[in-house]
Amino acid sequence: MGLSKIFIFFLAILGTPLFVVISALALLSFHGIEIDLSVVIIEMSRLSDTPLLLSLPLFIFAGTLLAESGTPQRLLRLSQVLLGWMPGGLAVVSLILCAVFTAFTGASGVTIFAIGGLLYPALIKGNYSERFSLGLITSSGSLGLLFPPSLPLILYGVISETRIDQLFLAGIVPGILMLILLVTYSMIKGPARSASSAKPGHKDIIPVLKETAWELPLPIIVLGGIYGGIFVAGEAAAVTALYVLIVEVLIYRDISIFRLPKIMVQSMMLFGGILVVLAASMATTNYLVDQQIPMRLFELIREYISSKYTFLLLLNIFLLIVGSMLDIFSALVLVVPIIIPIAEAYGVDLIHLGIIFLTNLQIGYCTPPVGLNLFLASYRFEKPVVTLYRATLPFLALLMLTLIIITYFPIISLFLVNLWG
Repeated sequence: MGLSKIFIFFLAILGTPLFVVISALALLSFHGIEIDLSVVIIEMSRLSDTPLLLSLPLFIFAGTLLAESGTPQRLLRLSQVLLGWMPGGLAVVSLILCAVFTAFTGASGVTIFAIGGLLYPALIKGNYSERFSLGLITSSGSLGLLFPPSLPLILYGVISETRIDQLFLAGIVPGILMLILLVTYSMIKGPARSASSAKPGHKDIIPVLKETAWELPLPIIVLGGIYGGIFVAGEAAAVTALYVLIVEVLIYRDISIFRLPKIMVQSMMLFGGILVVLAASMATTNYLVDQQIPMRLFELIREYISSKYTFLLLLNIFLLIVGSMLDIFSALVLVVPIIIPIAEAYGVDLIHLGIIFLTNLQIGYCTPPVGLNLFLASYRFEKPVVTLYRATLPFLALLMLTLIIITYFPIISLFLVNLWG
């Protein structure tokens, strides 16, 4: 059995798909304690019947459609007209646009490639330094992961069995806090006035509002529908996917009917990968729970750590390391099931834990030396990754400050949940 696990470890190093490695470990673990291996298949079947899981492929499809359409360009033009006149206005536009786009696509890499390619030349042209521009785009690529309808929020809700509508509420204030800090810094560091320094008039605003008239109601449809009691998260995902499909294919006609099959395949491949990794991970989790591994870990940790706040500090350090090494979906399915029982034993609210978890993973994306966003931005803008390290440090410091505030002041995450949840 030991040799088999060593062999699996070497397969992982050689780049074997994550779901194969996790599934093999689950099968070996169950075999070792002489449990019927059909329990793994049963777990996969149970997971596929989870109602909340229905929202994932639909939101992924909607996000892929938005990424492949002309939405980024239209939103950029609108943001520039409304905010571009401010000191540091283009930087503010960039932050807000990246946050909104990541919230709907659920992937920072998509934001860096789809939005970054538009924003970087515009920032340079607007007299922003190269270092500032690179740091801004790289660090804001994952900025919207706390805003609904973020896919990682939904996935955390599925794994932790917490209410997704409450997670959506919990992420709003921490997400806005991040934006405020980054916006303030950008206004201080940016040029006194951007290229379009005059405040826009009606003649400037009305054309861009007309141009984006069909896309602006999208957040209202999603959030208003859920919190207005009109539909649940799965139904909101279906309505969102249908609305985006009609708008981008039939109204704007950015996407032809002939491109739809390719986009569907692309989005479902992403969901399929998440589903298989999630199913394999849940099978492994069953083994860990059966063997009381989380509680043993808790007993071990409690010998040295009695304070909830010290535990949260160490949890943040651990999650930052995880976030810099794994993509967010793999990190969620691998770590959340192990962390939840330990965090609950320390009295950490699961909704608050979810926001801490996602904030750490969001920051981990741009944390040197191996944060994913650093390498994506290096590839996209053809810059040495060391240049990206230096460029992201001021933004990383502000994100770390936000993480500390979110961690030790749970009311920031739970305020709206307690008010409306």
